[in-house]
Formats: sequence, structure tokens, C-alpha cells
Amino acid sequence: MEHGKRLKREVGRQAKKSMGLTAEKKALMMGTLAFTVAFAIWGLLAGLMPILKKELALSAAQASLLVAVPVILGSLGRIPVGMLADRFGGRIVFSSILFFMAAPAFALGLIHGYNAFLLVAVFLGVAGTSFSVGVSFVSRWFPPEKQGTALGIYGAGNIGQSIAVFGAPVLASWLGICWAVWTFAAIALVYAFFFFANAKDAEWHLPPKSFKEMTRPFFQAPMSWVLSLFYFQTFGGFVALSIYMPMLLKDLFQLTPADAGFRTAMFVVLATAARPLGGWLADRFGGEKILAITFLGLIPCAFMLSLHDFGYFTVGSLGAAFLVGLGNGGVFRLVPEYFPKETGTVTGLVGAAGGMGGFFPPLVLGYFKDRIGTYDPGFYLLAAFAAVCMIFLYFTIIGKHRPVPGVTTAGA
Repeated sequence: MEHGKRLKREVGRQAKKSMGLTAEKKALMMGTLAFTVAFAIWGLLAGLMPILKKELALSAAQASLLVAVPVILGSLGRIPVGMLADRFGGRIVFSSILFFMAAPAFALGLIHGYNAFLLVAVFLGVAGTSFSVGVSFVSRWFPPEKQGTALGIYGAGNIGQSIAVFGAPVLASWLGICWAVWTFAAIALVYAFFFFANAKDAEWHLPPKSFKEMTRPFFQAPMSWVLSLFYFQTFGGFVALSIYMPMLLKDLFQLTPADAGFRTAMFVVLATAARPLGGWLADRFGGEKILAITFLGLIPCAFMLSLHDFGYFTVGSLGAAFLVGLGNGGVFRLVPEYFPKETGTVTGLVGAAGGMGGFFPPLVLGYFKDRIGTYDPGFYLLAAFAAVCMIFLYFTIIGKHRPVPGVTTAGA
């Protein structure tokens, strides 16, 4: 009798353990898909820009601003949205973002004129805030030693950008711009319902924090700003190159919109695939080592982009894609390590910095193209900034004692 009870209890424990693992994987899968959908909406204008630039007769600077506007709002919005995710949970916040995103995506098929597109671009930026929500949602399901891998897999939702930059111009060529963007709007709406009905927040026993407590890392933890600098380079480099690549390829090498979109999609796919690899490697060797490889490798890649040779440009862009993908995984292995209790909030700050890193380079590239007829100074600045990040990495992390994983240093 007693043996039977013990056996029953053991079976129950194993069943709960199995269910727990299933719940973790389900949360990771659903969060990654939600991020993919949101990022596809975020990348719609970049994918359609080679077509819109011709139809609206835009200058390089005007086109740069149009693709950069969603980036700036998506960047700044990550801070408050990350706080909301920490307070109310990712299920409600992520569902709300996806519901909202269907509206500006649908509006893209109805509007005409540059100013109207600028206005809609502002609201499209809300999709970019989704990243900090997903990090908070996913990270709570995993222990510190597995968060680099889990968040690396979650970050693979970047592939939504690839879907947009390749799929949007292809759909536009088949069905017209209206039905192309309405397809993306419908997907966002359907998945919003699905996510709200099926997603589940992890149990979290910390009491709700006040706004002052949630913003404490911004003012008392210099490491939050250091990690923001690193993500400004890695994710900012990814966003900047991915949203501007279709125009670069068309202007520099006279590719068609579909061909430019396909090659940009390959850039995004490679960067996306490298991100979980970067998280996995960071779990084993440390995020700072992965970042060192990223920053040192970006310098020659940036110079290859400036050589005006299609072969060198291809090697440089794909090399940069792989490196920034690794670096993205490395940064977000360090965030929960240094800030285990404020992951969503600090992710909002770091993610905002990364988005800002994607906002300025397109404007700089467009400025140089209009003023001096070349993009080269923008590539040189990319190399210089990578060198600056390497210096900061050495003096703030590599040359100092590391924190014990799972123990916050937010007040340091």
C-alpha cells in the first residue's frame, strides 16, 4: 500500500516536471512567434521602400527618415513597455501590442503622400517595443544558466524583418501594395487573439514595484548603460543595415527591389540564426568573450562595405550580420545575469539603446549620400564605434571581476 502511494507520488512529480518543461518550451515558442509577427510589421516600410521611393520621388534623406521613424518610437517605447511587462506580465502586454499593430499596418494600404506615410510610420514603431515584453515574458520561465540560450532563441524572432523585406515586395508585385500590407495586418490580428487565448505568464512571486523602484537601475547601476552601449552597436547595427540594405543594394549595384529584398532577407536570416548561437556560446564561455569577437570582427567588415565591390560588400555585410547576431545573444546573456530582478525594465533601457542605434545610421547614410554622393563615411563610423565598444568592454567587464550569476549588482 505504502509502496503504491510512493509510486503514485513519484509519477505525479514526474508528470509535473514534464508539464513544467512543456510549459517552458510553449512559452518560448509563443513568445518567439509573437516577436516574429511584431518584427515583420516593424519592417514593412523598409521592405517596401525601394518601391515607395520611386513612386513618391523621395530623396535619400527622405527615404532614410521614413524607414527610421518606426525605429525611434520602437526604441524609446521599450522602456515604459518593459516596465509594464514586469508589472502586468507579458501575456496581456504582448497581446495588446499585436492587436494595436494591425491598425497602422492596414492603414498603409489606404494612404497616399509622404506626410501620411510618416504619420503611419510613427504608429508602426509600437511594434518595436515588443522586444522588451518578450524578454520579460520568456526569461521568467528559465533559470539564469539557461537564459542566454532561451533569449537567443527568442531573439530569432528577428527573422520577422526578413519576412517583411522579402515578402512585402514580392506580395506587392503580385497583389499590389494594399493587399501586401493587409496580409501582414491580418496575421498580426489573428496571432493577437491566439496569443491572448493560449499564452501563460510564469509564476512570479516578487511584489509589484513602484515607478521609482523600477527606474532605480537607470540611476544607480552604471552597468545598465554599459550594456545599452553594447546593444546600441550590435542590435543597432542589425536594424540599421537590415532596414537600409534594400536601398543600398539598389543604389550601389542597381539591383531590382525583389532581388535587393531577397539579399537583405539573407542578411537578416544569418543574423537571426547567429543570435541563439551567440546566446548558447555566451552561456558556456561568457557574454563578454562573445562581444569581444563581435566588436573586433566588425571593424574589417565595415571597411569591406566601403570598397564599392559587390563581392567585398557581400562578404562584409554577411560577416557583419553573423557578428551582430552573436553580439545580440551575448548582450542578453549579461542582462539577466546582472539584473535578475529587473530584467524587463533593464531590457527596455538596453533595447531602447539598440533601437536608437538603428535610428541614427540610416539618417547618417542618407545625409552623406545627398551631400557628398557616397555612403562611405557612414561605414567608417561603424568601424570606429566598434573600436570604442571594445575599449568599454575591456575596462568595464573583461578587466574586472564578474558577478555571481543570479545575484543582482543593480546597485553597484
